This record gives sequence, structure tokens and C-alpha cells, in this order.
Amino acid sequence: MSDENDSGFELWLHDLSIDPATRVAGAILIILGSALGAMLGVLLMAADPADIMGQIGADESSDTVNGVVISSLSNNTGGDPIEGVLVELLNEDRTTIDSDLTDSGGRFSIVDVPRQSSILYIQHPDNKTVEILLVPGDHSQIIVTLESGDGFIGPIDMRGESNLADSVFVGFFVAAVTLLSGLAGIVGGLEAYNGNKYNRSWWLAFFGLFSRGMIFIGPLLILVGIGLMYLTRDQFTDYISPEGQ
Repeated sequence: MSDENDSGFELWLHDLSIDPATRVAGAILIILGSALGAMLGVLLMAADPADIMGQIGADESSDTVNGVVISSLSNNTGGDPIEGVLVELLNEDRTTIDSDLTDSGGRFSIVDVPRQSSILYIQHPDNKTVEILLVPGDHSQIIVTLESGDGFIGPIDMRGESNLADSVFVGFFVAAVTLLSGLAGIVGGLEAYNGNKYNRSWWLAFFGLFSRGMIFIGPLLILVGIGLMYLTRDQFTDYISPEGQ
């Protein structure tokens, strides 16, 4: 009984392997899975990272300094926002670029200022003056804690290298690899559809797996397509079976 079942299964696989429709179905699955990946690559590049990188490299680019001013903690009290604090942004020669007063939530925002090394100068009666060195745009929000008393705190240097440009480059690289691998998979599917060059079709389809269309749906379609392509490998014009060598 088992031999009969095995023989029937082998005959079914043989029928599939010689049917051109099986190869075409595998090619279509590879193309669909790779197309999903190529679409993902296009979406990842939709933010136009070239413009972002150009803006970062421009000497005259501008950004915003946002932050909040709170009181220091002492005896389980403090940490409250302080209203009416004068926050100034100064050039390195200590000339004023712009300034703002904190609102009822202690928030301040100094908009459209040059992305260059600057000084954030915070002073308020009965509190120590705080001085922070920064580059506008490198930090999404600056938290300033005021301590009661006379004196001066700083300068606190927050001018560490921004990783924004690196992040944009990595995102662009991932998007480019996703798009290119998706296109490679599509080409591999077309090769399989035409029944030419089995090895090249297989490798192109394999690279298409890295396009990650819809996380797992695209790669799953490609894997099934590769399986069908392997089953019909004798249909490719350049494939030589081991028995034929």
C-alpha cells in the first residue's frame, strides 16, 4: 500500500515538473513577492533622504530649540514647571540670536535659528543661572533644572556629534537594498517565466528574499516560487541534469 502511495505521489510530482504551467506559477509567485518588496523600498525612500542630508550639510540650515524648565528636587518637593523664565540663545561671541519666555508648563521654543554651535542662557530671579552649549536641532527637547540660590551652573556641553546624518544614511541604505533586491527578484521571476538560465533565475530570486515585502508574505511567496522553479528545473534551456553529464 505504501509503495502504491509513493508511486502515485512521484507520478504527481513528475506531472508537475513537466507541466510548463508549474514553472509559470512559480515565476508569478516570485514576481509578486519581489514586487511587494520593491514597493516597500519605494515607501522607505519616500521621505526623500537626499533632501534631508543636503539640509544637514548646508551651512545656512536652521532648526528649532525646544525645552522645558523645571525646579530642582529638594526634600521630596520640586520638579515643577517654572513660568516666566527668560531663555536666550546666544552666538559664541555671546550676541543674542533669539529668546523666549517659558509658559505655564515651563515650555519654551526658539524657532528658525541657525544650526551652529550656540549658547543656551537661562536666568531667573532667586535661581542659579544655567548655561548650555548646544547645536540647535541635535536634541528634540532640552530639560533645564533650576536650582535656588545665587551663582552659575555650566557651561554644560551638549554639542556631541549628532547621529542624525548617520541615521539618514543607514535608512537610505536599507531602502536602497530593499528596492534593489526587490527588482532583482522581479528579474529572476521573468527569467523563470521565460525558462532561461536556471542558475541566474535562482540567484536573482534568492536575492529577492531580502526585499522583505510585507515582512513575511513576500518572502513566503518567493520561497514557494523557488520551490516550483526547482521542481521544473529540467524545463530551463540551460539546465543539465546530473544524469545527462
